[in-house]
Amino acid sequence: MAAVNADERALIERSRRGEIAAFDQLVRAYEKSVYNTAYRLAGSYDDAADIAQEAFVRAWNNLKSFRGDSAFSTWLYRIVTNVFLDDRKRKRARPQRSLDEAVALDESSVTRQFEGGAPGPEEMAEGAERRMVLERAIQSLPDAQRIVIVLYHSQGLSYDEIAEITNLPMGTVKSKLNRARLALRDRLAPMAELFSE
Repeated sequence: MAAVNADERALIERSRRGEIAAFDQLVRAYEKSVYNTAYRLAGSYDDAADIAQEAFVRAWNNLKSFRGDSAFSTWLYRIVTNVFLDDRKRKRARPQRSLDEAVALDESSVTRQFEGGAPGPEEMAEGAERRMVLERAIQSLPDAQRIVIVLYHSQGLSYDEIAEITNLPMGTVKSKLNRARLALRDRLAPMAELFSE
């Protein structure tokens, strides 16, 4: 686990004293990686933006609890992961309605017609298609496996850092990562030609 560097520690201390400009520098330093992590977990640009924003709000509100035992990024990814899991719980508790569902208006009914999450046009570049297929496969993983695989492969975090973020033993992190890889391999096997070049 990387220690907090001196410049970052100074920004954290200034932020703890209420200096918004200092916290803004921390946000700018981490906003892309926080958003990327949120997107890979949530699979939606809008949800990722909401998760990232909420993560930074929670970081600001809880900055006094950051001890500096681990890297600031590790602490921040933990917050992103918790916001994602809270969002998932909230969405499961509140059923979503389909935009294509018929809506009753007086005695008649009108069917809403919206484009679904269908793949893009046929001329979509193969690289974009591969990314889309991979993102969908990642989204199909259970939350715990998705979190571990995103933190390891997308963010390049170590097993130790992931164990700290998820509050799991390192052996469990390795096991979940292995299960996630096997599940992705099985899900992507029917589309092997898309990934072989």
